[in-house]
Amino acid sequence: MSARDDAILELAAWLQSPPGRYLLAWEQARLDEMVADRFGFHALQLGLPQLDALRANRMPYRWVAHDSLVVPGRSELPRAAEPIASTDASGPSVALHCDFDALPFPNQSIDLLVLPHGLELARDPHETLREAERVLVPEGRVVIVGFNPASLWGLRRRLGALRQRMSSAQRPRFLPREGELIGYWRLRDWLRLLSFEVEHGRFGCWRAPVRSQAWLDRWAWIERTGERWWPVFGAVYLLVAVKRVRGMRLVGLARQKAKPQAAPAVATHHRRETAEVD
Repeated sequence: MSARDDAILELAAWLQSPPGRYLLAWEQARLDEMVADRFGFHALQLGLPQLDALRANRMPYRWVAHDSLVVPGRSELPRAAEPIASTDASGPSVALHCDFDALPFPNQSIDLLVLPHGLELARDPHETLREAERVLVPEGRVVIVGFNPASLWGLRRRLGALRQRMSSAQRPRFLPREGELIGYWRLRDWLRLLSFEVEHGRFGCWRAPVRSQAWLDRWAWIERTGERWWPVFGAVYLLVAVKRVRGMRLVGLARQKAKPQAAPAVATHHRRETAEVD
């Protein structure tokens, strides 16, 4: 088992803890809001099977993709060279195994792409974003969820890593150690380079980085205060971006213009004048 597979299992175990369940509840509610009114035919979720990011979406073809064979809660995943879809809009999404930097979808074939923490554990976040740009249709949307490194949760993660290097004792971590936390503004710059336009962004989860459910409940009062006064310090962010294509314009049915007709000839009478000769 590789180090990356260990990181996936570590994240899955952390998501079962009180702060992990608190995080999943916030993300599931926000994702339901973001994808509910997105229309099209094909939707794709990359990573984090603990979330059903597409459950509120009504597109007929939906996938949940994984780039690791280690998926908690699933014993076997199909290795798909061709997309496998479910035509039942009310049924569950279909899981497939593929590399996020080499998606088995043709160019401009996906209407909605959701990456819940998919970039943080990706082998190459830049290539994953390039693949997202490739498979999205013009005006298609990508929804990205990630941990905010400029939050108390991100600070505790960095302090925990520092303690591990300075001490030989193994202490439990608040957040998984593997994976790069990509800042919100840094991600916006990456998307801008790929001709994406950020349509919506918000932060969430302002409670203190504590482990017990009792202490999390005591910090419930900070949710409204944090959203109003210091929103950028939320533990997690959600970002929606639209793929823009320069020079593209929608073309409707061509209207056949009537050819201009020549003006009808008008008969005129010319009187011939003769000069009188004296």
